[in-house]
Amino acid sequence: MSSPDHGLLGDTKGWLDEGRKVALATVIETWGSAPQPVGSQLAIDGEGNFIGSVSGGCVEGAVVTEALDVITSGVSKTIEFGVADETAWEVGLACGGRIRIYVEPLGTE
Repeated sequence: MSSPDHGLLGDTKGWLDEGRKVALATVIETWGSAPQPVGSQLAIDGEGNFIGSVSGGCVEGAVVTEALDVITSGVSKTIEFGVADETAWEVGLACGGRIRIYVEPLGTE
């Protein structure tokens, strides 16, 4: 597992300190050719701003959409993208691998 991006986590903490609603997406599993390793993260605020990467740009848009749902609902979810999933082609993950991403809300009490 790669080490977390402390710049990303610091920026995410800054967003939380500003009162923004935030979700954190983390690559939890990969198979085959995956664009980012396990442990890669993407932070998303309630306005759709994001920092980091979970796919090198392939599925970030879809992850941001899912993260906005997580922020609204307050319920974590796991999402998966892969070449066998027709959604993967729609969002650009055609590298031949699969990735599983856990998306969780932050700062909820």
